[in-house]
Amino acid sequence: MVLEELESRGLVQDTTDRDLLARRLSSGPVSVYHGIDPTASSLHLGNLIGVLVLRRFQEAGHRPIALVGGATGMVGDPSGRSDERNLLDDETLAANLSGIRSQLEKLLDLDGEAQLVNNYDWTRDLTLIEFLRDTGKHATVNQMAAKHSVRSRMESETGISFTEFTYMLLQAYDFWWLHSHHDCELQIGGSDQWGNITAGVDLIRRRSGVQVHGLTWPLLTRSDGAKFGKTAEGAVWLDPELTSPYRFHQYFIQIPDEDVERSLFQFTLLPVAEIAEVVEAHRRDPGRRGAQRTLANEVTSLVHGPAAAVAAEEAAGILFGSPVDDMDEAAFEAVAAEVPTSNVSLTADDGFDAASNSFDLVELLASTGLASSKGDARRGLSEGSVYVNNERVSAEASTVAADRLLFGRYLLLRRGKRRYHLLRAQNP
Repeated sequence: MVLEELESRGLVQDTTDRDLLARRLSSGPVSVYHGIDPTASSLHLGNLIGVLVLRRFQEAGHRPIALVGGATGMVGDPSGRSDERNLLDDETLAANLSGIRSQLEKLLDLDGEAQLVNNYDWTRDLTLIEFLRDTGKHATVNQMAAKHSVRSRMESETGISFTEFTYMLLQAYDFWWLHSHHDCELQIGGSDQWGNITAGVDLIRRRSGVQVHGLTWPLLTRSDGAKFGKTAEGAVWLDPELTSPYRFHQYFIQIPDEDVERSLFQFTLLPVAEIAEVVEAHRRDPGRRGAQRTLANEVTSLVHGPAAAVAAEEAAGILFGSPVDDMDEAAFEAVAAEVPTSNVSLTADDGFDAASNSFDLVELLASTGLASSKGDARRGLSEGSVYVNNERVSAEASTVAADRLLFGRYLLLRRGKRRYHLLRAQNP
């Protein structure tokens, strides 16, 4: 059963009546919804957990609803925040919704039972009088102020605006609307959403006389206390233009051993028994980082596709000095996004000699910045610190034959352990 599956993966923190929810899930398909805040044009790793929980419900035969908060995004959720968020204008919100939609289409079967909805569609014509009469009267200020997300903001120096104070009622209204129009019986979210979720459960009970359900998972933090999905550069995004597939893959490769088992449970669709085997093999030989590689490949395949996962793994091999002869061309394009890259033509202007069909290596090192001058390039060669396609170049070498171009166009130069430059040959 899907509830037991979620519990086995550490994805259940709070539920409304657990036994009642279990019986309802086992009795037939249930419509379940998860809301996504459209404050950026891309989902990030924190969002991925919720989308994958929806997918697990879909694979168990239930009906997932992904709600993109076009209306509530204009208001802002105070949960987990210490200050007021900036409100979005219509143009920014539309762009964000478009980006999120394209990513959800890759992760959920929207051609099947899954639905993608925008709460702006049913709130844009909602009048204030109607909202106060049919929704506001069912909630007391005492109840709302008692919710942790609201109380903590009220007690802070900045306080909470009336706009954000009403967010809980708007989310409750969403649950009621989805229950009334799509027979939705379950709302899911991170543990910081528990107050908003129970507000919706209460509203439906008071307004419609029906028992519905809520479920949350723990907020993700790493063993070192860092927020999961955050790096020194910022969030880890699902948009490849914001976080390249290589960097996305590397984020999971670098997950500490203390976090890798939980990450496999929560970020992959691998069966629990298979994860146990991966973790056991990792414990026998942690130096190979086998669990991290499995994690990185699985999550990158889910988000960017299997080909991108292979390219990211091979690009990592290239950048850590592995032989390049058996790498796919896509791996070099992944490398091109991570290291300085420039085009070089088969002409004398770029140090190419047609007679010998070769490049002047000293000229290439100087022009790419791997050497500060031709004299510095010669010193690098004499010291043995120059590599072409990850193979050390002899001190006597002064040229690189054109047939060293991989796939007829790539030449990877390296100085020392980590200074790379990728050349892409452009045929005249």
